[in-house]
Amino acid sequence: MSEITRDEAWELLNKYNKEPFHIRHAVTVEGVMKYFAEKLGYSEEKELWGIVGLLHDLDFEMYPQEHCIKEQEIMRKEGISEKIIHAAASHGYMLTVDIKPEHIMEKVLYATDELTGLIGAVALMRPSKSVQDMEVKSVKKKYKNLNFAAGCSREVIERGAEMLGWELNDLIEQTILAMRSCEAEYEKY
Repeated sequence: MSEITRDEAWELLNKYNKEPFHIRHAVTVEGVMKYFAEKLGYSEEKELWGIVGLLHDLDFEMYPQEHCIKEQEIMRKEGISEKIIHAAASHGYMLTVDIKPEHIMEKVLYATDELTGLIGAVALMRPSKSVQDMEVKSVKKKYKNLNFAAGCSREVIERGAEMLGWELNDLIEQTILAMRSCEAEYEKY
């Protein structure tokens, strides 16, 4: 099993995803993962973290009922390493799979996947439509309203913060900063 390049991952993502929303989410999570790799001292694995973020929802658009299950099959067929497969699938822990996030990379993916969706929804409500001027309090206000971005599981976000040993406010703040770092890239989609 070999490592996949970013270009190969991009091709694979686009083979299974056509909706701009899903592509944008994948690119957002890719950028967030790269940010955290740098921040947490894994800069030598930054591209790996990014590829895991890019591919984490590979199967969601075509196989929503088999999310995190079908992607493992697809990735194995493509010869992708078990490290990437495990990491990507682990974000479905306690939802669709029993693959517990073990490595810090997996815990970051688990904690930030849903949160990027929530923060993105908050950004759309702002006059700037951007995370560049967003504060934690703006996210927390919407976070408390369970009808807002109802598809973004607060339980998963909180469980992710706990896995990392971080306070929820710290996770939100760092994820906003991560999204700021890559907003220009995901705004293209």
